[in-house]
Amino acid sequence: MKAIRRFSVRPVLPEPLRPLQELARNLRWSWHPETRDLLRSVDPDGWTSGGEDPVRLLGTVTAGRLAALAADRGFLRRLGMAVEDLRDYLTEPRWYQQTDARAGGELPRAIAYFSPEFGITPALPQYSGGLGILAGDHLKAASDLGAPLIGVGLLYRHGYFRQSLSPDGWQQEHYPVIDPHELPLTPLLEADGSRARVCLALPGGRTLTAQIWQVQVGRVPLLLLDSSVAENGPAERDVTDRLYGGGSEHRLLQEMLLGIGGMRAVRAFCRLTGHPEPEVFHMNEGHAGFLGPERVRELGELGIGFDAALRAVRAGTIFTTHTPVPAGIDRFAEELVARHFGEGGELASLDLQALLGLGREPLGAAAPGGQPVTEGEPAPFNMAVLGLRTAQRCNGVSTLHGHVSRGMFAGLWPGFDAEEAPIGSVTNGVHAPTWTADATRRLAEGGRGDTELWELRRSLREQLVHDVRARLRASWRQRGAGQAELGWVDEVFDPDVLTLGFARRVPSYKRLTLMLQDPDRLRALLLHPERPVQIVVAGKAHPADDGGKRLIQELVRFADDPEVRHRIVFLPDYGMGMARSLYAGCDVWLNNPLRPLEACGTSGMKAALNGCLNLSVRDGWWDEWFDPDFGWEIPTADGVAAAEPERRDAIEAAALYTLLEQQVAPCFYDRGVNGAGLPGRWLEMVRATLDRLAPRVLAERMLREYITNYYAPAAAAHRAMTAEAAGELAAFAERVTREWPGVAVEHVEPGNEPPTLGGSVSLRVRVALGGLEPSAVEVQAVTGRVDGDDTLAEPGYVPLKATGGPDLAGRWTFEGELTLNRPGPFGYTVRVLPAHPLLAHRAELGLVAAAPAG
Repeated sequence: MKAIRRFSVRPVLPEPLRPLQELARNLRWSWHPETRDLLRSVDPDGWTSGGEDPVRLLGTVTAGRLAALAADRGFLRRLGMAVEDLRDYLTEPRWYQQTDARAGGELPRAIAYFSPEFGITPALPQYSGGLGILAGDHLKAASDLGAPLIGVGLLYRHGYFRQSLSPDGWQQEHYPVIDPHELPLTPLLEADGSRARVCLALPGGRTLTAQIWQVQVGRVPLLLLDSSVAENGPAERDVTDRLYGGGSEHRLLQEMLLGIGGMRAVRAFCRLTGHPEPEVFHMNEGHAGFLGPERVRELGELGIGFDAALRAVRAGTIFTTHTPVPAGIDRFAEELVARHFGEGGELASLDLQALLGLGREPLGAAAPGGQPVTEGEPAPFNMAVLGLRTAQRCNGVSTLHGHVSRGMFAGLWPGFDAEEAPIGSVTNGVHAPTWTADATRRLAEGGRGDTELWELRRSLREQLVHDVRARLRASWRQRGAGQAELGWVDEVFDPDVLTLGFARRVPSYKRLTLMLQDPDRLRALLLHPERPVQIVVAGKAHPADDGGKRLIQELVRFADDPEVRHRIVFLPDYGMGMARSLYAGCDVWLNNPLRPLEACGTSGMKAALNGCLNLSVRDGWWDEWFDPDFGWEIPTADGVAAAEPERRDAIEAAALYTLLEQQVAPCFYDRGVNGAGLPGRWLEMVRATLDRLAPRVLAERMLREYITNYYAPAAAAHRAMTAEAAGELAAFAERVTREWPGVAVEHVEPGNEPPTLGGSVSLRVRVALGGLEPSAVEVQAVTGRVDGDDTLAEPGYVPLKATGGPDLAGRWTFEGELTLNRPGPFGYTVRVLPAHPLLAHRAELGLVAAAPAG
């Protein structure tokens, strides 16, 4: 019989134990070992059975145990120290405050960080995979550095989904109800004690209302919007039902709530708490793209026109794209967007066509949404395009992904080479205190000889073996197996066998089943008499992705074979808790995406923090930081035509098998080098991974790059972009755009001296500027080496100076010199660009006039 209503009975803690609530409700416990140890000691069995969730733990501990703890002087002393440590952590100046003091207050006073998901701890199941885990690590690193972030997201009443397997290995989804009162949340309250709300207008006179929950992530507040409130109708109540669920309109409403409602939640939070208003707004992917139009609306209410308001909004906005795959971008029919933003809808004060134009894909083959948009057909409304057009600073999440993104979105800046698209890169990082096993951390603090390091790796592998067996047994029970049938599970995996891990989402480009290309060859690796390999695999396919589910089923059916099931397993319901076990216990982390479709791929970084070596395709972060001391590169068949995916897979799978057979396994099992029965070269690689690679992959490094290269410049631009300055820049952009058809490079006259190394070439250029003056443009010589078809490689840019006034035809003369500092083929061209001190990038207005070729 099911209950008709659910509620949580909160415990009343004895007065001496009240500080436990303070510790439990600040998620710093999730990455602070000493606090976790204290909470575990409250009730070790309850801690384990409750999923290491302190809120759940405190809701189930018995009154007798609480009374005993309240009288335990040793426990109370530890509790007092833990609370004092937390309060010091929350208030003391940290790296950000110290840096800002040295910089004279140039850093932003607050940064709003928007993401559709946040993976902070399994106790707050509001994430699906890499994007959310990255967002959680971003907040944790901000807390540790003292950066004044405000996180903004949605509270999903069913989270993403829980995964199990059917008897035949097909993925099944389950959506448990999540009760906010059982989570580490507190409602944001108005001064009168009522719950703070945000409200969005919907077509037909309907409204979408959401309450605001607050999560404390160390020093960082995270605001989560929840539409499950009585004021809403059934459809509106379900807007935040689950992560990445529903059809197009459902997703549009979620993204409206995240962007528009999220901005209103930030304003409410700052009003009610006195927190400084953000100067910088960071969109973690395009899902939050509507925050830009919402801020344009805010400025419009102050009397600032659309174009000027857009310039002001762009100045303080950052957009991070995470996908090199068009299918990963949300696109909506323009008619659907128009219906929700037209008369009676949201942002009704904005010009609808101007708003639609911000997300409209460009015509032609360079459109980023997949199929090119052709003349006469309706262009989709693209959330990534919206993000790029409303942010002045944009980035990908690895060096290679930045390059891929510039090509992917090049159509937004016609006339410029793809590499000049204003998209940079900040390579993702991971939060070491979250992902490093406590034993690994302790060994690092105490020094590590070969014997100690090998014993640590063996111990972590043994812990993984026990975890694998427990999870595998639970999975088989869910699939219908009886306890008596599962004796074989006790023989699954061996703590002395080389262990590979492969765990991630399961879209087709990540190639879950590449290892199955040659089943006999894989079977030989698993069952090798002297150098066996064991593989643990995990991952979820999107509920609507039957192709991904078929890949899982194929892998599961192979792993179900009695001949190999003790050497390869698929563990369902991959999440943060399982991930920590895998990262710590695996010897090798396998990643074999279809290059270059992996944006970054941070799972291998987390494994590296624990001394796990990487075996990966040169994609994402591994492309820039691969070193033979850290692992192995899987060769790729990049030259094989895209029309031959099966052949490419076969080539790359063969390369993977060869690496495992001839390099990876022999290195692990070679115990004769140092005479101590230890794999000397293997341990050298583990030590190099811990000492040289681990410091590069840290989220603190990533966040410092964001602060230095993105947040600080965006704050400066935001402060400079007064209403007057924004109006002047908008007028400049309008005038330059209007006059640009009259801008042309009409004649280039080089000097006559022969080019010699160390010499120079003089240029004299005549340029038509239409109705513009020289101060409104920059005339550049673009120089560099040239290849066989005269394409400039790694070009440099030399500004040319105007000399005198216009001639009788209105043309201006510009002059300059090109220094010849490298021998070999050399070339140049000349072009004209708009120039204004408030433009952040030469391609920002998308206008260029180049000298004609030939």
